[in-house]
Amino acid sequence: MTDQSPYSITGPERPSRWLVTCDHARNTVPDWVAEGDLGIAAADMARHIAYDVGALGLSEALAEQLDAPLIASNFSRLVIDPNRGEDDPTLVMQLYDGTIIPTNRNASPAQIEARLERLYRPYHNAYAKLAAQRDDTVICAVHSYTPKLRGRGLRPWQVGVLHAPADSRLALPLIARLCAEADLCVGDNEPYLGHLEGDSIDRHALQHGRPNVLIELRNDLIETPEQQAQWAARLAPILQQVLTESGL
Repeated sequence: MTDQSPYSITGPERPSRWLVTCDHARNTVPDWVAEGDLGIAAADMARHIAYDVGALGLSEALAEQLDAPLIASNFSRLVIDPNRGEDDPTLVMQLYDGTIIPTNRNASPAQIEARLERLYRPYHNAYAKLAAQRDDTVICAVHSYTPKLRGRGLRPWQVGVLHAPADSRLALPLIARLCAEADLCVGDNEPYLGHLEGDSIDRHALQHGRPNVLIELRNDLIETPEQQAQWAARLAPILQQVLTESGL
């Protein structure tokens, strides 16, 4: 990853109001971070702790369906989490879902600053620029979650919508619309509570008054390109309908 950008942008010229984002798109570790090795097993790097499994493919398919631009990170959330504020204690995780991350436990303030400067800040600068291309941008953040954390029960929801009290203008109608789908169990701020101060939606949507939704898909449902395409084809018209009916 030496010469690779910390982010990728697809379709910046696409005309939609929607901006699709994928904060946890890849499990890549740059070679300048501990020679590309965080000290955990390859099997752990393939788990949800390192990235949102299936979220990038879903984001790409959804952005295409919406004719919208997409920005995605090119580095693992375990290197540094772009969906956290710079002062968040979970910005660089040392323990995640039962796995200790040795390289992060030993990371110096200077090493963390390098990750901020070379990965986190360029990603957010590009995100901000893309969101500002239009005055009426609507942000759709795409994430995925594991069906089961270690030592905990199965999560029943196929899809969740996260939202903050500061702006649920799109989230609540989207939840209602998804609940009308007979085969779906929909999470309202599940499997997590809404947004954290300084996270991506706070930074790029809430602080600018931009309408927004954050969609979480259970990752066993979007493992293959075919599943990702099917979910994108299902979600895109629902998102368009909700946005149109909201009058925003």
